[in-house]
Amino acid sequence: MKLTAMIFLTLDGVYQGPGGRDEDRRGGFDRGGWMTPGSDDAVGAFIESVYQRADALLLGRRTWEIWAPYWPHHDDHPIGHIINLLPKYVPSSTLVDPEWHNTHVIDRGTEARVRELKARPGRELQVHGSGVLLRWLLERGLVDELNLLLHPVVVGDGLRLFPEKGPTHELALLESRATPSGVTIQVYRPAGSTAPGTAG
Repeated sequence: MKLTAMIFLTLDGVYQGPGGRDEDRRGGFDRGGWMTPGSDDAVGAFIESVYQRADALLLGRRTWEIWAPYWPHHDDHPIGHIINLLPKYVPSSTLVDPEWHNTHVIDRGTEARVRELKARPGRELQVHGSGVLLRWLLERGLVDELNLLLHPVVVGDGLRLFPEKGPTHELALLESRATPSGVTIQVYRPAGSTAPGTAG
């Protein structure tokens, strides 16, 4: 399976709490819900098209915890039905006996387990949100495709996908388009990472 990732970002690189003010309050973050005003039919169609390619999901624990109380009760939604049906793999040393159907906890050997999942037959192993996990995967060269949905807003606070100091990531642009509401969809193929200041 190809490992693909999709994440909503602000123009200043924040991924925290896109869906609601109280969605993710880590670090006292109180500026959540920034995604809702920037949604349109084109964004929704793209998101649905991505989910339709998935054969499995790889989710960070925080994203899993946000989804678990919601999606099992919204199986009538096209995306909700896909999420509920697919196997969900969650790297975590603290998540025990998850009740959500088809959830599998990876409690050790995460990199080896992800590589094993990628080696299975199928279309895509998808990461949604899960910024901490996504950064970890990028640093290890495990991401095959990166879908960034850049929303035309600067929130000025919150968790960012890329740290102020970290590896240099080289990305090959596969697709770029803007939706009517100003959301920019950027699809990249990661082409490796190096120490800061050594790309070239």
